[in-house]
Amino acid sequence: MGDVEDEFRDYKIIKEGEAEILMHSSNTVFFNKAQVYNRDMSIAVLRTYIAKCKEEHDAYLSKKGRLENKVPEEKNSGSVAKNNSITQDAEANGDTDVQQDQSLDETESNSEGFIRMPSWKGSQELKAPRVLEALAASGLRALRYACEVDGIGQVIALDNDKASIEACKRNIKFNGSVACSKVEAHLADARVYMLTHQKEYDVVDLDPYGSPSVFLDSAVQSVADGGILMCTATDMAVLCGNNGEVCHSKYGSYPLKGKYCHEMALRILLACIESHANRYKRHIVPILSVYMDFYVRVFVRIYTSASAIKETPLKLSYVYQCVGCDSFHLQSVGRTINKDKSVKSAPGYGPVVPQECSDCGKKFNMGGPIWSAPMHDKEWIFSILANVKAMKERYPAYEKISAVLTTISEELHDIPLFVSLHNLCSTLKCTSPSAVLFRSAVLNAGYRISGSHVNPLGLKTDAPMDVIWDIMRCWVKNHPIKAQQPDKSGTVILSKEPKLQANFARAAASLSKAKVKKEVRYLPNPERHWGPKVRAGRQITSKHCSLLGPEVVSGSLDQEADGSSEAVADKLAEGPATKRQKTVDVSASQS
Repeated sequence: MGDVEDEFRDYKIIKEGEAEILMHSSNTVFFNKAQVYNRDMSIAVLRTYIAKCKEEHDAYLSKKGRLENKVPEEKNSGSVAKNNSITQDAEANGDTDVQQDQSLDETESNSEGFIRMPSWKGSQELKAPRVLEALAASGLRALRYACEVDGIGQVIALDNDKASIEACKRNIKFNGSVACSKVEAHLADARVYMLTHQKEYDVVDLDPYGSPSVFLDSAVQSVADGGILMCTATDMAVLCGNNGEVCHSKYGSYPLKGKYCHEMALRILLACIESHANRYKRHIVPILSVYMDFYVRVFVRIYTSASAIKETPLKLSYVYQCVGCDSFHLQSVGRTINKDKSVKSAPGYGPVVPQECSDCGKKFNMGGPIWSAPMHDKEWIFSILANVKAMKERYPAYEKISAVLTTISEELHDIPLFVSLHNLCSTLKCTSPSAVLFRSAVLNAGYRISGSHVNPLGLKTDAPMDVIWDIMRCWVKNHPIKAQQPDKSGTVILSKEPKLQANFARAAASLSKAKVKKEVRYLPNPERHWGPKVRAGRQITSKHCSLLGPEVVSGSLDQEADGSSEAVADKLAEGPATKRQKTVDVSASQS
């Protein structure tokens, strides 16, 4: 008994949901408590996916059964005889099932509901979905999938770090028979593994430390038709415009700095995944795209269709953003034209903006291309939200994910990006109208408007920028400001008379349903230092106080000084001096 206690002396038990893991006191295997939001959201999507697959499979079998039982008896007797002859020939050749499947395929091709068929097409039995967690680290995510999601199949946990796989196998055993029967851990390079297991997994989960760009090409090939790719990106500095050239090299898109930068990050990631999928005659259908805390996370279904990928240019756009007033305009990459009773693709018309901004006279920055089609599926959002509310006791982060999903459900899904009311007022140097008054003015002008889950101050609307500036001109007329310098963007904007007379009378739809019900939509962090953590394998030093907090850092340094941690002592014995270790980039777990 004493030997067992000594073996686990430096470990602590971490419980999340229905899974428990053993974490060593050293930083050899990555774990971030803040990612509970990420894991809970993924479980909610996975549960909904299993339910949707059952619905799609039942619909497929029902349609197939109706087709097989449809035998014309009262008329077309000649056709019946001919069909019987064809059937007899097919039976002689052993092709009866093939003939039935071909006729069903023809029927489905004429039905919009059967354009996208999952990988189980033609199968009488719906198999449990197989899940691949490509970057497992401690294996907590894979264990939660296996223990908490009913109807889940085999879960494969990969990592290319030996310490992480050892920890993952230890945690699998620690969680008992259910985990042992469903979860397998393998030491492998995720990119190679996914390339050698093409279209084998119904769900592929990518949650790397940093950018997922190097994994996307193999990931889109590993997902089965109709399956889901779950992908996280934490390199927000790159995606939000601090390093635009790096973003272009990784994702093939140039970001712009603006209040909508986090939504643009989501759309850049979606465009990148679509680009990788198109190379293999595949395309994506986004079901949920979220920005939370310090990362973006997208959930997309992947289908194979050589004809559908021709529509990709219609879903991508370049963004023109004014350097003076931050007005933005979208330029579609492609368009369609009707010619000789057929629809053909053509390059998009452009440019959509003049050389100088029509509002303030400044130049434009151009970014993109980004995904400008809807990045959520409304039906899926309501299904996921209903599942979360029905099983709220099984979600440790219920309050957060339900608030995010509620806000997403009220967004205008067909409107890319958003304007910031405070940013508009900052340009004009005026006091800000309340969100209710501004939303009412937009609604009274005949346009739509909603909030954004990305930013509490963000407003998504289909009103063009000239209408928005007219509303602000009318506001400033009623709330005068001090004179500004003539070359300022706000001065130029206010010098023009509004073409639209704004009506600020309160509109009935100016408050969202969640706001009326007083539902919480934007929650603060539950504790201090809630955010990214140090990469696994790196030594914790005083420079990590902003990430971990002074208590954690001082405890780690004291532990090193006292020599109480065997793992830290072994690391110091193997490596160079402490000062030199700060500059060493130790290879770490991918997740």
